[in-house]
This record gives sequence, C-alpha cells and structure tokens, in this order.
Amino acid sequence: MTMPAMLDDFLAFSLAGSRPSADAASGLCANGAVRWQWLDHGVMQFEPCASHDGVDRQSSVLASAGIHGDETAPIELLSFVARDIANSTLPLACRLFVVLGNLDAMRAGRRYLDDDLNRLFSGRHLQLPQSHEAPRAATLERLAGQFFAAAPAGGARWHIDMHTAIRASMFEQFALLPHTGAPLSREMFEWLRDARIAAVLLHTTKASTFSHYSAETCGALACTLELGKVRPFGKNDLARFAGADEALRALIGRRPEHGATRGGELPRVFTVIDQITKQSDAFELLLAADVANFTPFPKDTLLARDGDYRYTVRHDEERIVFPNPTVKPGLRAGLLVVETTGETHAALS
Repeated sequence: MTMPAMLDDFLAFSLAGSRPSADAASGLCANGAVRWQWLDHGVMQFEPCASHDGVDRQSSVLASAGIHGDETAPIELLSFVARDIANSTLPLACRLFVVLGNLDAMRAGRRYLDDDLNRLFSGRHLQLPQSHEAPRAATLERLAGQFFAAAPAGGARWHIDMHTAIRASMFEQFALLPHTGAPLSREMFEWLRDARIAAVLLHTTKASTFSHYSAETCGALACTLELGKVRPFGKNDLARFAGADEALRALIGRRPEHGATRGGELPRVFTVIDQITKQSDAFELLLAADVANFTPFPKDTLLARDGDYRYTVRHDEERIVFPNPTVKPGLRAGLLVVETTGETHAALS
C-alpha cells in the first residue's frame, strides 16, 4: 500500500497549502489497520479500523502544535507521529485528531500575523472579525468540537497542545492546566510526570486558549505544554523533547506500562495569583530583557508601571511567567504565581 505524500510528510504538505481532491481526502494506511481523513489544511483524523488487542476505540485524543507559528519543535514531532502511524511504526489504539495550527504564521516564521491565535478560542474570534487569525480559530473550534461530539459516550478525552516558550525558564519544560472548576486529575499529573514535565501552572480564571476550549466545551483532559525555546524549522534538537514525544505516543498507543515503569515525583505546582496587564504604550516592565520564566521576586518588589498603574509583589515570594512587554495594550504582559505543590498533590482525585 503506497503512503500518500500528505502522510509521509504532513508538515511539508500542509505548508505547501496543498488540498487533496475529494476522492483522495481519505483512505486506509498502516497496512489497512487505520482509516485516515484530511479535514482541512493542517488537520487530520485517524481511527483504528477494527478492534484488536490494545485498541481502545472509546478514547479520543486531540494532539495539536503550531498554534504559534514559530514554535517549531512540537510541529515537527507531530508530523513524525502522523508519518509513523501511517507506516505502522506507531500502532494506533484510539481515535486521534492531529492539528497543525497557524500555518500562515509558520510560513512567515512568526508567532502570529495579526493576533495571537491562542487568545481567540471559546468564541473570542467573533470580537476580532477582521483579524487574519479569526477564521482559523473558528475552523479549529468547529472541527475539534465535531471530533469530540462524535466520541463514544464515557470514553476518555484528551487534548495535548504543544508549544515552546519565547524565553528561557527555570523549569525548561512545564505545563499549564486550564481552569474549568472541575477537580484536578491525578491521571493528567501522572501523564505529565511521564512526559518529564518539571512544573505545572494552574490557571484560576477562564481563558480563550485552545486547551481551555477543549476542556470546558468538549470535556477533555487538556493541557498546554511548554517544551523549550522557540527555534526555526530544522534547528531543533528533538532529543530534548523525547519525554513529551514518548508520553504522547504512549497515550495514543495506549501503552499503560509506560507510566507504570517510570515512577518518580509528580511535577511541582504553581498557582496563578495575579497578572500584569499592559494598559498603554507607556507600559514599563521593570525586569531584565532575558529574565527567565519562574524567576522569583520577594515581597515589595516593583515589577511594572504604566501611568498610575503599579504592580508590586504582595506575597513573600512570587514568580513571574510569560513576561512580555511587547504585547498589545489590554493584553497580559506577565503572570504571577506562587508554589502550591503540597496542597495540590494532596487534593488530586
């Protein structure tokens, strides 16, 4: 069985803007064991054709990368996952939905063209109808919603959204969990441990990210992974991302022994307690340009000012994540977190 070009190199096919003809938009791969379907540029669905040992057709996994176009390492990893499913190197044991996000930004080597795609989900794209990114957010919402709507009742639902960070971090690889009000999942924390994620950041308010959309609207166990620093295509040391790659492959291949044999401590946990918001173009972030994510600051440290606005550390220690003074006015210029490891681990369901 000849593998279609789009499966052999899904990334190259997607970046080329190629669109298959109607009679070539679906078929069988993995020696007939998997049915695939091209749904849109950068969007593909895979499903095992029949039950066999190890297959759990009740489970549905959404794996996404490239929601920011310059975060290339996870994009490359996800393209390899599609290839390996197609050529039977990676046996598929669940329904799988693969998304390469902001293709136009990927082609331009930029984070986004008009607006951050990862701030346009849960309907926020309707507020920015002229944005280049708005139609893509609407398309990904619709297709992801359809994927989970067709999921078998009672089956596990996961969304792994893979990113890389703009700057260095005191924890090179960390995760963010959306806030929906649901109890935190021990299964998610154990998966993050297996992915060698060192820290987890807990949001405390609703957001407009892709992972928040899938968690709140689609009922998925969802996370955003930050796996290292932004680099151009072809310049990534993918061995640095082996933990996340192996854990994702274990999840979609349903190999429970992956987690059972790794063991070790669960990731440290930090909870968002505030954010710095850029009010105007007079905004000043009073930090070194290269300050790392999770850098701690003691009480009474002045971190930002903007006209009459000031942000001063109120707790004995607060750490800053995603400091970025170049965002548009009205957007977040940094998150402030405090460590909550002990109480979070104790409360896991």
